[in-house]
Amino acid sequence: MSGDADPAPPAAGASPPPDPAGPGRAFFDLDRLLAAFPTWDAALGGSRRAAATDAPVLVLGEPGSGRTTFARALHAASRRAAGPCIEVDPGAVPASLFESELFGHRAGAFTGAATANPGRVGRAAGGTLVLDHVEELPLAVQPKLLRLLSERRYAPLGDAEREADVRFVAVGPADLARRVERGAFRADLFYRLEVVAFHLPPLRQRRDELQRIAAWMLADLGERFDRSARLAPAALDWMRRHPWPGNLTELRNVLERALILGDGDELAPPAPAGLAGERPRPLQAMEAAEIRRALAYTRGHQGEAAELLGISRKALWAKRKRHGIR
Repeated sequence: MSGDADPAPPAAGASPPPDPAGPGRAFFDLDRLLAAFPTWDAALGGSRRAAATDAPVLVLGEPGSGRTTFARALHAASRRAAGPCIEVDPGAVPASLFESELFGHRAGAFTGAATANPGRVGRAAGGTLVLDHVEELPLAVQPKLLRLLSERRYAPLGDAEREADVRFVAVGPADLARRVERGAFRADLFYRLEVVAFHLPPLRQRRDELQRIAAWMLADLGERFDRSARLAPAALDWMRRHPWPGNLTELRNVLERALILGDGDELAPPAPAGLAGERPRPLQAMEAAEIRRALAYTRGHQGEAAELLGISRKALWAKRKRHGIR
């Protein structure tokens, strides 16, 4: 597939080209992703070679910019593709339980540990472990992860040390290096993860590819909902002017909502309020309104709302407290 020509973008009124591999599979095919999107191909030079190694990979960018999709595509392009791709998000696990969740434990290792747990590292044996939101790793766990990366050895809680057969892909924010300078993330762990680093551009820097990206997503969503559709030219017009603070996650939500609620084979999702020359509102009021809208859209799910808004869970909690949003 690496020799495929870069496909021309479909015309504004045209349906996305059919994918012989099927959009669901192609969505995590590294060669197809890079061939379809020149901006990624330019930014992610060397990713095919990196995928073929067992070296740690650090994927940096804004939330929603496609970091996890790229991490999964790296796994699918690696020699470990037949093995599991296990993901773990430190922000979704209480800090006191994260070490057990990551490294596992034997039965009886602590109160409540009635059965043994292999941990994410054990479950990822022979495959890839994706550390999503790596910036939220508890500081107490970071030295043990560093040893695991350096020596390929770890010890589940209450159990003997063992060898790890796993490849690590860490996903973090674009400013992870600045967090190291502030002491919020260990420098030695950062440099160990940064053996190979890729920086994904946000959607606002990929406006020329927006039509391609939307067609790609609609093909994937269409397979899921058993429906084909295309974007109306008017929708593409406002989309090219929108700043997309939620990046690809926000775009996919817009397309999915339009596909579910729209009629016919041409989708015309409305432009967000304020995009068509309305008088600007105070930033504080806009922020509060967008937080409420994100929480309503995600039915109160804190993590999904934070990702949609392009901020961390902790930042969202702080903003909700400041605005009095319960």
